[in-house]
Amino acid sequence: MRGRDFLTIRDFTHEELCQLVGLAREMKGHPEKYARALKGRALALIFEKPSLRTRVSFDVGIQQLGGFAVTLTQAEINLGKRESIHDVAMNLDRMTQGIMIRTFGHDIVEQMAEYSRVPVINGLTDFSHPCQAIADYMTVLEHKGRLGGIRLAYVGDGNNVANSLIFAGARYGIHVTVASPRGFEPAADVVEWARTQGARTGSTCIVTEDPVEAVRGADVVYTDTWTSMGQEAEADERRRVFRPYQVNSALFAEASADALFMHCLPAHRGEEVTDDIIDSPHSVVFDQAENRLHAQKAIMFSVMP
Repeated sequence: MRGRDFLTIRDFTHEELCQLVGLAREMKGHPEKYARALKGRALALIFEKPSLRTRVSFDVGIQQLGGFAVTLTQAEINLGKRESIHDVAMNLDRMTQGIMIRTFGHDIVEQMAEYSRVPVINGLTDFSHPCQAIADYMTVLEHKGRLGGIRLAYVGDGNNVANSLIFAGARYGIHVTVASPRGFEPAADVVEWARTQGARTGSTCIVTEDPVEAVRGADVVYTDTWTSMGQEAEADERRRVFRPYQVNSALFAEASADALFMHCLPAHRGEEVTDDIIDSPHSVVFDQAENRLHAQKAIMFSVMP
């Protein structure tokens, strides 16, 4: 994986993704072994969307590997306006050994990768959140002891997080069911890709409008905010549409007795999830958050020269 971009889960094989999760777990258990792994390396962090977990995990992660981060906000570089994506990439690849970008359009990270000679890591786009998926399935493996055959129910907006869970699920052999209101389901080509790839790993991908159907018997129940960054004007309408998709005690009771509750955070308590679920013994949301650090370290170590 050395020297490759990390833009979407689809770009990596089953074996590569298993190695990545294995490496993240190794780094979590034995951080001292990798304390100088990226000594002196510089990572540029570009944020067009605000962040807590992405910012801290990459910044702390590169330092724990012996490197350092340079953070660039939209106000500082005004990507594509003050300076073109081409010129930003051509500058950064002469001064750093890697670029992480958290932005809106997926085409922006694709262009950054096209023009940059150093690896580009997708910290989030409106289409894909691959770093989150690695941390999520690492967390499932820690708690369930396996990935193949796990049944994951995603309830809510068929967004970037859902897409990456679907992609990774197909690679890992996980059965993913998505429950979304009509018009908010994952794109047909995302689902079709997962079903094609799933034929090789034994996974399935089902999309339904019925949250009870999705959650019934699930090993993992996952949800995300109903209104993502950039959709604030739609918030009231989204609350109305998604209200039947709230993960509460009644819905969660449909899952298996030892089911995990997962959320990529930030959570809007009382909207997509109730307090009694996110604060319950079933909830592993803060394990997920911590594992962003270890997953990010594994990704940086694997791709940065």
